[in-house]
Amino acid sequence: MTVLIAFATIEGQTEKIARFISWVAKNAGFNAKLINTDEMSSHVSLDDVVKVVLLAPVHERRHPESFEAFVASNRDALMKRKSLVLSVGLKAAFASGREEARDYLNEMLMRTGFEPDATALVSGAVKPENYGYFEGEILKHVVLLGQKIDPRDGAQEFTNWDELTSIVIDFLGGTGRANQL
Repeated sequence: MTVLIAFATIEGQTEKIARFISWVAKNAGFNAKLINTDEMSSHVSLDDVVKVVLLAPVHERRHPESFEAFVASNRDALMKRKSLVLSVGLKAAFASGREEARDYLNEMLMRTGFEPDATALVSGAVKPENYGYFEGEILKHVVLLGQKIDPRDGAQEFTNWDELTSIVIDFLGGTGRANQL
C-alpha cells in the first residue's frame, strides 16, 4: 500500500516534516511516495496510492500557489482516497493564533474545493536567516506579536514531533511499528 505525501515548502521546515511523515509511514508498513509540488513537471499517477497526506506552509496568509494548484487539479482523484491535510505555520504554535491558522486552512480548502477526511494544524519554525528586512519586521511585529520570542535569537523550531507522529499514526490506521515510536 502506498501513501502519497505531497508538499510545498518555502523555508524548508515543511519539507523536513514531509520527510518525517514518509519515515513514519514506512515504519508503519506503507510505501511512501514523496513529491514536492514546486518541482512537478508532469502528472502524478495515483493508481497505487491508497492514502494521501498533503502539507504546505502558510506565508502571508496563504499556502503556496503550486500546492493549491496541485490540490485543485487533482481534486477528484485525491478525494477517492483517504486524505489528511496538514497546514504548517507559526500561528499554529500559539493558542492565540490557532483560530487564525484554522481560517487559513479553511480558506485554502474552499479555494481548491477539496474535502479531506482529516485536517490538522502543525507548528512551523522561525528561520530569520531566510528573511529580508520587511519580512523580519512583519514576523516580529505581527506574527510573533505578544510572544516571548525574539527572531534575532536565530532559528527556532516549534514543530511538536510527538504530536505529529500521533496524528500520522491515527490517520494511517494505528497499526505497524510506528506505534512504538
